[in-house]
Formats: sequence, C-alpha cells, structure tokens
Amino acid sequence: MLTVPQLKRAVADAIAYLRTVPDVQEAEVFMAANANLITRLAFTSHIPSNGVEEPKSNESFGVGLRVVFRDGGGIKQGFGSEPSDMTLAGVAQALDKARRGAVPDPEFVSLPRMGAKPRRSLIKYHDPALMKLDDAGLVDLGWRVVDGALEVFQSSEALLEWSRSPDTVKDLGLILTGDMMVIQERVAVGNTVEGAVIGDETALISSVATSMVERRNTKGTGWHVGGTLAGFGDGPGDDAARNAIRAADGVRIPEGEYRVVLGPQPVTDILNNLVLPGLSLGLFHAWASPFQGKLGKQIASRTLSMYDHGALRGLAASKGVTDEGLPTGRTDLIRHGRLVGLLANWYEHQRALHDPEGARKLGVDPNLYVAAIAPRNGFRFGMGGGRHFTQPPGIAATNVMVEGTEEVPTDELLRRVGDGIYIGRIWYTYPINGITQGDFTCTVIGDSYLIKDGRLGKPLQPNAVRLNDNTHRILNGIIGIGREKKPTVVWNADEIVHAPEIAIESVAINEVGDALMKGD
Repeated sequence: MLTVPQLKRAVADAIAYLRTVPDVQEAEVFMAANANLITRLAFTSHIPSNGVEEPKSNESFGVGLRVVFRDGGGIKQGFGSEPSDMTLAGVAQALDKARRGAVPDPEFVSLPRMGAKPRRSLIKYHDPALMKLDDAGLVDLGWRVVDGALEVFQSSEALLEWSRSPDTVKDLGLILTGDMMVIQERVAVGNTVEGAVIGDETALISSVATSMVERRNTKGTGWHVGGTLAGFGDGPGDDAARNAIRAADGVRIPEGEYRVVLGPQPVTDILNNLVLPGLSLGLFHAWASPFQGKLGKQIASRTLSMYDHGALRGLAASKGVTDEGLPTGRTDLIRHGRLVGLLANWYEHQRALHDPEGARKLGVDPNLYVAAIAPRNGFRFGMGGGRHFTQPPGIAATNVMVEGTEEVPTDELLRRVGDGIYIGRIWYTYPINGITQGDFTCTVIGDSYLIKDGRLGKPLQPNAVRLNDNTHRILNGIIGIGREKKPTVVWNADEIVHAPEIAIESVAINEVGDALMKGD
C-alpha cells in the first residue's frame, strides 16, 4: 500500500504539470490508496460450516482530477480519473477524460481555497496497528466474534430447556452470520490555485453479527464500530446470541398508534436514510429537502440537539481533512430542536452564497449564515468503502452526535412510555412520496419487545410489523432521550451515528400478514 509521502509527491508533480497545460484554468488533484479487508461470519450448528470464511482483501489506488478549462469566453468543468497509475502518464489520461467530459457550469465559482498551510486539528491520529492488520489478523478477529456467540450458546440454560439434552442443543438451529471489515485509507490532495498539498491517513474496523435460533423463530443483533484495534472485543457475537435467545416465542400485535422507544440501530437508520440527506446543502439547492426554507427555525422537539464532528480524536469516522483538503470540524445541525446548520462541501457552499434564490431556499440569507454552511463535509466515499479517487467530492457526515437537553437512563424512557413497544432493529428504511414530504416506511426485524407498565415485556415477533409514519412527526414527537450512546453504522452508510435510545409519543404501525411472513 502506498504511503502518504508517496501520494503527496505524486500530487505535487501532477500540479506542476497541470500548470503548464494552456487550457487549464484551475485543477484539483486527488490521489488515494485504499484497502478493504473483509471476512464473512457463517456458523450453523446443524449444517456443516466453516464459522469464518471468504477472507479477502481489495486494494486500489489512482488519481482523480477536477479541472476547469478555458473555453473561448467561458469555462467548462470536467472530472476524470485513472486507476493504478499515478505517474504523469496516468495524470494525462485522467486529464483527457476530464476534457472530453467537461460541460459548461455557470454556477461554478472556484475550486477550494485551501490556503498555503491548511490548518487542521488532527495529525497522526490513526491507529498504526489497525493500518497494519492483514487477512490473517482479520480472521482471528472473526473467530473472536464467533467464539463469543458460542460461549453464550453453551452457557444458556434456556437452550437446554428447549432441547431434550445437551447433545441435542445443536438441533435447535443455532446460527451466527455477519461480517468483519477493516477500511484502511491514505489520501493526498492539492490544487493549482495555491499549491498546498496535504495528506491524510485513516482506518476503521466494524463488525455486524446476526444470530438466530431457528426452532424458536428468534433473531438477535450485535455490532461494533471503532477506530482502534485494541477497542475490539467479542461483543458483536456475544450480544447477537444473547439477544436471539432473549427473543424466543415472540408475539404479534395489532396495527395502530403506539408509544415507542427506538434503540440505537433504528435511530441511526432513520437518521441515515431520512434526516441527514435532508440536511445536505445540495438538497436545499434542488428544492428537495424536507426542511426546505427552515434554517434557523424549529424542526424538532426542543429536547433534541445534533451535530456532526469530523475532528474528534479517537472516533472511527474522524478525518484530519476533507477530500477537498479543507479542515474537518464541528457543524451544529439541530440545537434544542432548531435547525442551525447544514452539511456542505466547497462547491455547494460557494454556489449557495452566489445563488439569487439562496434566501428562499434556506429561509435566511446564506451570506449572513456563512458559518452554518461551512464546507467541512466534502468527501469521496463509495466503491465499497474508503475515500475513492474515481469520484468528485460529494457531501457526507462523519461522526454524528445525538444529544438531549435532559438525558435519562433506559428505565426512565420505559417509564415515560408506559405501555408501548421497544424497537431494537429495523431495515429497508426508505422515503415514500419523495424525501421532501418526510413520509417513510420500514420493517421491524428483531431485538424488539412489548413495553408493559414501564418495563420490557414479551418479545415482538420478527418481521411482524412495519412502521409507516413521517419524519416530522418523529422528530417533533420526542418525549425522552437516553443517556447512553452507542456508535452505530447501518448498511450503505457513510457516517457513524453515536446514537442514544429515543422515546417517541406516537408512531403508526401496520401489521404484516402471516401469509407474507411465511411466504405463502
């Protein structure tokens, strides 16, 4: 894997070359070397299995160019990339692709102004042990997760009660599936405007495990995400197995309006799919945000505050700089229920400041709220993880922190609900009627329980109900926010949400028919 100094030298050489090209007005050079290490968890008690399988690593490197070309009396902007070649020949290939794909962009203002010496909060903040982890080390971690689940299964009195003897416990159909993943990233970026070249090196580790006891129709989840190797334990397997056993003999409920407590995973899934996209400055420009024209206004319960912070040392999603070479930092999004900031990259930040419709789109004059739309979130996430050279900068959150004016323990959240439902895991959360309206749906698939007289009661049958509600109702219906926060990542997410449990006054729930559940 290429080092950061090697990437920085290649970027500097590319900048020097691009300054000699006659029709190049401005150019940004981004080079990245990424490695993804992945292994699957696949244990079954009643079918021969390997436990940990398919260990594999994928490495990629290359160059991406964002180029502004002189074109007679105007300009054109184009993007081109070249894989596996960061020499000047590769840069020339990427330049040719950018030139052939360039289009007029009357809303373009400039490439990022990094400054001669960009200021940043995080330097040498990654975990060297995680950066050096190889396939063999990843497999060892996978077995740690599987062993954690097996220890819970072997010590479970419930499993012994459900089986005829210790020898037949395996016939209950004990399953553990999931994955282990490590992302290692090294990047360098600079542009021809000021000549500064800045590098960054980051790594994170994540694991998601799902456990089932087939004969009892149960499902349980466990997960871990972090920025250090030392912080990883056997928690995902342990938690998944324990939650699966706990969820046996789930009950069904009729559809209706229920008070609920959302666990960390549902909170994260709703934020990832419904709320955070609506807090992107680009969506405001397109008149597509569910919070259109509400910057500075109340959009949620006054107990809710939320911010994004990409420069917190020790957190998995922290980055020293964005993929535009700008410092990361804190962007307050919601403060006591009021929308106070938006996620932005340089392009959208500049476009908003020069947009004659900007005040109507945001609800305030963007030039009076420059700090609220600061470009701290220009990243090139994608391609299975990592900061990728094949993409121009988009907008993505990093570490999303959710807080309450008054944070209470779980027991107090349950007391406030009284009778209702604890929802521990949802999936396939998506907007309906377009994201602007705020309507959404999702399925409750596990780790969920009835709440009776302020206490957890019987487990809810997996895949028995769907949530069909509205984001605005959820945000404004908050009646309590938990004290404990868990770093949580969901499928296809760029950000990590440090999510508490959140109690909601009323959520619309629809029943999934037995025939649909059984596949009849």
